[in-house]
Amino acid sequence: MAKVNYNYEKRARELEKQKKKEEKRKKKEALKSTETNEETSSSSDE
Repeated sequence: MAKVNYNYEKRARELEKQKKKEEKRKKKEALKSTETNEETSSSSDE
């Protein structure tokens, strides 16, 4: 019977977590930039 490679499985889980975290960070950054752009647009209109 083949031996289970726990290190490989752990590394795969860690990579998946990093990927999700990075996507979440990018989404937050995009929201921040759109909010900043909206604030800048509205304040220049006044």
